[in-house]
Amino acid sequence: MLKKRVIACLVVRDGIVVQSIGFKKYLPVGKPAIAVEFLNQWGIDEIILVDITSTKEGREPDFKMVKDLSRKCYVPLTIGGGITKAEHVSELMHCGADKFSINKIALETPAFIKETALIYGNQCVVVSIDVLKGEDGKYRVYDYTTRQAIDKEPVQWAKEVEELGAGEIFLTSVSRDGTYQGYDIELVQQVADAVSIPVIASGGAKSAVDFKEVLDKTKAMAASAANFFHFTEHSVVMAKTALVGKGSPVRFETHADYTENPVDGEFRLLKKDDKTLENMLFVRIEKEVI
Repeated sequence: MLKKRVIACLVVRDGIVVQSIGFKKYLPVGKPAIAVEFLNQWGIDEIILVDITSTKEGREPDFKMVKDLSRKCYVPLTIGGGITKAEHVSELMHCGADKFSINKIALETPAFIKETALIYGNQCVVVSIDVLKGEDGKYRVYDYTTRQAIDKEPVQWAKEVEELGAGEIFLTSVSRDGTYQGYDIELVQQVADAVSIPVIASGGAKSAVDFKEVLDKTKAMAASAANFFHFTEHSVVMAKTALVGKGSPVRFETHADYTENPVDGEFRLLKKDDKTLENMLFVRIEKEVI
């Protein structure tokens, strides 16, 4: 059985990692290089970095940033934002990216998916699909550059990008982004059931339990989060501990784990009992005087 993945998404705006809330409000978090370094140490499976300003401003991807990040990154690195031609993909690969993510260019020029898949292989092509749930309860693909939903259904679009050669789909619920309400299980289920390529679920993760729910209740092969990993202590390890403890097939290769620790309903660490803590105390060794 293929292992399911826990993926961190770094949303970058003007060179800074930000907390995204509904694709409208952005709060600064820190430098991308520091985030990548810590995520590697915490045992993340993959990292997706999306530069949300480059496409809007008509800029190329920040190749220097990607090159600097790849030196610190020891897990698969996917880069999105500013990609408008095959040469951009080639340069990203030379800078150390393992995959590339496209969104706007895929909507405007679907043939670009097929073009790049033929050159670099399907496994490198990740198509990002942002979805907004309307007041009528219907899902529509969302264009983040215009901040408007377009007349395209996510399930149909997912089928199209698969036929064109996409290797993965990065599916984000705009309605759940930054809300901590959990993943949109219905949306993920609809898209994952419609395609045979891996679907990465994103948007709304609040606790480790949310990862468990989306990976168990849908055919998604990976769960991604951004804010959860920035603001929850030991978040990667806790998420994987929750998954492994409940029998989910995920990689767990860090030295530290919390499988023996008490946790609450949202899989947050609780204090150990006093007897256990007492036995953990170090014995002080007095300095020997000669």
